Amino acid sequence: MTAYDLLQMLTYGFHLVGLLVCLAGLSLARRPERRLTGRAVAVFGFLIAVAPVLMQLFGVIEPAPMPSLPPR
Repeated sequence: MTAYDLLQMLTYGFHLVGLLVCLAGLSLARRPERRLTGRAVAVFGFLIAVAPVLMQLFGVIEPAPMPSLPPR
């Protein structure tokens, strides 16, 4: 199993955990005394959710090469 295959399997987990952390941060940011903390938690959740995409974008994990198309 390559790192790309592992990343594909874990992508949904990253998205769900990031979404939950982001929503928790946004609900925390509704209180005026916790606004900065809530926004920081929401940004952290967003970064968790986009981690798989960023890893591919910056070349940490390279996508699997596509097979060539069969001749017609």
